[in-house]
Amino acid sequence: MQQAVVLPGTQKIRVSGGGIRRLLADLDYLSEDERDQVRQAYEYGARAHHDQRRRSGEPYISHPVAVATILAQLRLDSETIIAALLHDVIEDTPTLRVNLEDHFGQQVAAIVDGVTKLTRLRKAGHSETQAASFRKMMLAMVDDIRVILVKLADRLHNMRTLDALDRDRQQRIARETLEIYAPIANRLGIRTIRREMEDLGFRYAWPQRYRVINRHLNQRPRHPRAVLRRVSDRLRRALKSANLEGSISARAKSAYSIYNKMREKRLTFKEIADVFGLRVIVPDIDACYRCLGIAHQLFRPMPGRFKDYIAIPRVNGYQSLHTVLLGPEGMPLEFQIRTPEMHRVAEGGIAAHWQYKAEDKSVLPGQFRTQEWLRRITEMQATAHEEEFYDHVKVDLFPDKVYVFTPKGEILRLPRGATCLDFAYAVHTDVGHRCVAARVDGQVTPLRSQLKNGQNVHILTSRNAHPNAGWLEYVATAKARSAILDYLKNTQTREAREVGAVLLNQALADRGSSLRKMGRGPLEEALEELGVTSRQELYEQIGLGERLATLAAAVVMNPGKSRSGDRRRKLTPVDIAGAEGMVVTYGKCCYPIPGDEVVGHTSSGRGFVIHRNTCGNFRAERKHKDRWIPINWKRRIRLEFPAGLRIHIDHRPGVLAEVAARVAETGHNIAQVNMQDRPEESTELFLSVLVKDRDRLARVIRAIRTLPSVHRVQRV
Repeated sequence: MQQAVVLPGTQKIRVSGGGIRRLLADLDYLSEDERDQVRQAYEYGARAHHDQRRRSGEPYISHPVAVATILAQLRLDSETIIAALLHDVIEDTPTLRVNLEDHFGQQVAAIVDGVTKLTRLRKAGHSETQAASFRKMMLAMVDDIRVILVKLADRLHNMRTLDALDRDRQQRIARETLEIYAPIANRLGIRTIRREMEDLGFRYAWPQRYRVINRHLNQRPRHPRAVLRRVSDRLRRALKSANLEGSISARAKSAYSIYNKMREKRLTFKEIADVFGLRVIVPDIDACYRCLGIAHQLFRPMPGRFKDYIAIPRVNGYQSLHTVLLGPEGMPLEFQIRTPEMHRVAEGGIAAHWQYKAEDKSVLPGQFRTQEWLRRITEMQATAHEEEFYDHVKVDLFPDKVYVFTPKGEILRLPRGATCLDFAYAVHTDVGHRCVAARVDGQVTPLRSQLKNGQNVHILTSRNAHPNAGWLEYVATAKARSAILDYLKNTQTREAREVGAVLLNQALADRGSSLRKMGRGPLEEALEELGVTSRQELYEQIGLGERLATLAAAVVMNPGKSRSGDRRRKLTPVDIAGAEGMVVTYGKCCYPIPGDEVVGHTSSGRGFVIHRNTCGNFRAERKHKDRWIPINWKRRIRLEFPAGLRIHIDHRPGVLAEVAARVAETGHNIAQVNMQDRPEESTELFLSVLVKDRDRLARVIRAIRTLPSVHRVQRV
């Protein structure tokens, strides 16, 4: 039976009032009665901790006040603020839970007790205890999520004051913060806490890397900020012309996010493009899409860098439109476009639309998703072992990661969607280059198979195996892609020579000859006239589009003679699969995709450029027959290609969101959006949709046409 205790001294004691005054100023959203309860809690906590000091030498009460201030800036309720002020009194003083119940009620006492139980978890190094600690932290969220909010604020203030600890403890606490606390804050959508935790954690866990990246950031020339001002002014004028209200602010990536991007994509700091960006806040969802269209008209969007988190929100409720545009001087800028409510949720997460009573239905969808996640945790913990529970919840905390085992039992962390081929390159580049298949959990599996958490993977290799361009279709990691591209780059000359030999042989066949039939003498004479030193150099130039095969064939057949009077050719088509990369590109004027009838023309240094045979550029240049080559698509192409759509829709709020949602329902992604108002009461919308072939594009078009607000959909 707990016995109530009386705090030493019932008289008021002298404590520093600066912290509480600042706290009360931040609590101006509470009623006067609630603020008075906070004052009482402060005095109660100050008396309880009256003889205690922190390692820095400050009175201990300064810590609870700082924790409460962090939560006040998230505008949390009075019970949470009071619990924050008292969160250490059960752990560090003779105070019992019953004392808190008598003075501040059961809710406050329950929150403080929950925080105390988390604090009392033994800090051990072996994984079993870490997993058990993690499990209790998750379950504390289920009982009352305010417990974990207080704990997050407690950890954040401890991170702010790590200077008082020795180096080993700094590193241990910093890494634990990055591995557990920051991901929990991210899962709950509390960006303000998550970002500061990551910055402080990075600073103490890897101080040298932190200093180097921040030095690079601070040494960046002033012109990026000048560019941001120019872009902001230009966008502001365009929004005003379109009768759109919006606030625009500049932003920069954090040092920790830059470090992660450098590490995961194997980039140098100078190769990180979108360090700076703009955030635009507009009144409603329709205005978000209109603003996106305006931004795409002002600046060229970078392909594949558009994300619609409004139509498909993140699991923590985050909503926004993301796009990367090329600003002045070719400077990449990330734009985030959202409504005020979306911004509030983006910054504060579950705390922004604060509601911890399950029966209240006046919450946003993001919070229902969080509550459902917490309910799943409750069900899971009843049957799962600590280690299993830890692994399962990690999947939710790191939804973009997958954890798999090597044959030696080592754990590899890969991005979600990673394949066996990614695993092979993660083990070693040579293993990746020589792999032929994988054995996953004892079963032989193709290299393209995506991996799942907890699988055991063993790579099967062969000396005769080597990368091909098709591998780029099913790798998700920067390391694998970089290794494959390096290999292919080294073989570019060989491939260009092979393609060039085929094209020259076709051109000779049109004239009744072939490379095999050509004598050494005439060929050597022709090479000299063409200004090349070898047959291989000639093939390479033709393969790279630097020399026309037909003209080269004319010289080879009749060195030193006029090439006029070439007769009409009937060329054998060249097969393509979309993954050639080095010697084949695709016209952005007509967006060819598999299933289209296509032709190719030579372009110096680019090899072949593919066009639809209905393309205006092709029709305009048909008279230059020597430049055009018939093309066939290979079967079973797995790549996605951008296809342009022009859509005429009603000019009304929400219609752009409807179109984006309908495309998402078909399972396809939008790569680019542009919008232009028309004189009539309609809007012309341009979409670039990623599809695999004409059939899938037709499916997207049919889905869009079902919307009542859509008048016409046509392919560009």
